[in-house]
Amino acid sequence: MKDHCCCHEEHEHCHCHEHEHEHEHGSDENPRGEIIRIACGAALFGLSFASKALALPAAVSYVLLALSYLVLGGPVLLSALKGIIHGELFDETFLMSIATIGAAALGEYNEAVFVMLFYSVGELAQDLAVDKSRDNIEELMDLDVSHAKRVKEDGSIEEIEPEEVEIDDILLIPAGEMVPVDGLALNASTLDTKAVTGESVPVTVSEGSEVVSGAFVTGAALKIKARVRYEDSTVSRIMELVENSQKTKAPTEKFITKFARIYTPVVTGLAVLLALIPSLITGDWATWTHRALTFLVISCPCALVLSIPLSFFAGIGGAASNGILVKGGTHLQNLAKVKTIAFDKTGTLTTGEFKVQKIFAEEGFTEQDVLDLAAAVEKHSTHPVAGVLAASGSRNLVAQNAVEISGQGMGGTVSGKTILVGNAVLMKANNIALKAHDQEAGTVVYVACNGEAVGSVVIGDRIKDNARQTVSRLKELGIKQTVMLSGDREDNARRIADEAGLDAVYGQLLPRQKVEKMEELKKTGLCAYVGDGINDAPILMTSDCAIAMGGVGSASAIEAADVVIMNDDLSKLPLALTIARKTLRTAGQNIGFAIGVKVACMVLGALGITGMGVAVFADTGVALLCVLNSMRTLRCRR
Repeated sequence: MKDHCCCHEEHEHCHCHEHEHEHEHGSDENPRGEIIRIACGAALFGLSFASKALALPAAVSYVLLALSYLVLGGPVLLSALKGIIHGELFDETFLMSIATIGAAALGEYNEAVFVMLFYSVGELAQDLAVDKSRDNIEELMDLDVSHAKRVKEDGSIEEIEPEEVEIDDILLIPAGEMVPVDGLALNASTLDTKAVTGESVPVTVSEGSEVVSGAFVTGAALKIKARVRYEDSTVSRIMELVENSQKTKAPTEKFITKFARIYTPVVTGLAVLLALIPSLITGDWATWTHRALTFLVISCPCALVLSIPLSFFAGIGGAASNGILVKGGTHLQNLAKVKTIAFDKTGTLTTGEFKVQKIFAEEGFTEQDVLDLAAAVEKHSTHPVAGVLAASGSRNLVAQNAVEISGQGMGGTVSGKTILVGNAVLMKANNIALKAHDQEAGTVVYVACNGEAVGSVVIGDRIKDNARQTVSRLKELGIKQTVMLSGDREDNARRIADEAGLDAVYGQLLPRQKVEKMEELKKTGLCAYVGDGINDAPILMTSDCAIAMGGVGSASAIEAADVVIMNDDLSKLPLALTIARKTLRTAGQNIGFAIGVKVACMVLGALGITGMGVAVFADTGVALLCVLNSMRTLRCRR
C-alpha cells in the first residue's frame, strides 16, 4: 500500500512540514537508527557537562557540544538547506535552524543543543505515533495479495502473480491463504471476511457460492473459478480506495494548508520586527534577538499542519477497522454534518429476499392447496415471483401445457384441471369472482381452478431485523429527518417505512423523480442517501453524501458511493456517523489547542517570560499531544 502520511503526500500542500517526514512518517524504516542517533547526541551532550565537572579544558566541552549539536541537528540543518535551495524558506526546519544557530551565536550553546535534543525526541515520538496509525489501518485492511495458485489442465499447480489470473481460471486457495480474485466456489469451505467486512464471523460457502477476494480460507482448501481479473476484483478496488482516501481533502484540512502558508511568513516577519525595533530603541541587541529566536521556534506550525490531516486519516482508519470505507476527508466531514438521511427500500431497509407473507384460501380449499397449485404452474415461469411460488409447493404436482400470459400470469393443466395463476387482471379476464386482496402490502398472486377461485398468495420483502433500531439510533444522534425514496408501490413503501419508524415516505418514484425529491430535501440541510449503490447512481451523485450498503461483492457500489459499508449491516450507519462527528470534533480540538498554546507562548516569549525550553514544547510537544488526540479515533467501536 502507498505511504499514507498525510503530512507529505502532496508536495504543494505540505511545504510547511516537509523536512525529514519525507522518509520517516509512514515509512517502513526501522526507527532503531533514529533512536541510536538521538542517544549518541544525548550522550555527547551529557559528556559536555561531565567535562566541566571534571575541570577539563573548556575546549573539550565546546567540542562535545558542537558534536552533539551536529549529531542531533544534522538532519534538521540538511532539510533546511534543501528548503532554501528549493525556495521554501518558511518550513519549521528553517525556523529551528535559525533559532538554534542564533542562540549559539549569542553564547547560549547548551540551549541550542537542548532545543535540538528535545525537538529530535519529539519528532521521533510523532513519527512513531503516525506510523502506528498507518500500521493499524494496514493491519486491519491487510489485503496485499502476493500470489495465486492456478490449477493447470493436467492437474498440476503453478504459482503466478495475481495480475496474471485470467477469467475462468481455476485457482486453489489452501487454508490460511487469501482469495486473490472474486470467483465462484467449486467446493464447500469456510471463510474469514474480516479484512473486507470488518466482521470476524465465519462465512460458509458451498459449490456455486460467490467468493470475494480479500477473504481468508479457514476451512478446507478452496477451489474457485475466477470471475474477474485482479484489477477488477473487490480486493483491488478496496486497496485503491484506501490508498486514495486522503487525496480528497476536507475543507478543514484545506483551511489549515492555506492558513499555514499565510501564518508562517507573517510570524517570521514579526520575529524580525521583534529583534529590530526594541533593539534600536534600547540598544540591547542580545536580549531582543534571543526573544525573537524564541518567538521563531514557538511559531512553527507543525502541530496544525501534521495533526489536522492526521485527525481525518485516523477517522478514515477507524471507520475502515469497522468495515466502513470512506473515500476521503471531504466525505467524512459531509457525513458529520448531515441533517437528513434518505433510504432506498429494497436491499437497504429490507432484506431484498422475496418470501410468502400471507396465504388466503377460499372455502373448500386449504392454504397448502393454494401453494401446491401455484407452484406446479409457476415452475414453468422465469418471473422472480414465480421462483418464490415454485419453491413453496409440497406435493410436487406437475403442470401440463403451461403457457405464460404476458403481463397477467400463467396458465396450465394439473391433474386434468385448468389452473390459472396471476394477477387480478387475469382473473377478471376469465370472469373469475374473487375476494380482493390488493390492499395487502406486497405482490398478490391469485390462483383459480376450473374457473373457480382457489385463493391468493401475498409475496413481499421483509424488513431487516435491525432497521427500526438503526433509525431510532440515528434520531438519538440528532438526525432531524429520516425519509424513504422508493420506486415500489406507495402502500408497500409505507408499510416498510412505518415498521422502520421513518418520518416520511415517497413511493412509486421514477429515478428522475428521486433526484428531484433529493434536491428538495437538500434545501433543509446536508442530506445523505443510503442505497445499494447499483441502481441508484443518479440519486447517489445528487446527494451530499452517498452511502452504499452491502458492498462486499459490488464493484459498482465502491465506485458510486462516498462511503461504503462493506457488509449488509445497517447498524453500522450510526457508527459511521459517530466516527465522522468524532473526527470533526477532534480536528476542532486540535486547532483550538494548538493555536491557543502557540499564541500564549508567543506573547510570553516576546515578553521574555519563557525561554527556548517552553518554545520547543509549544512546537513539538503540542504537535505530539495533538497527534495522540487524533489517534483516539482509531479506537472507535460500536
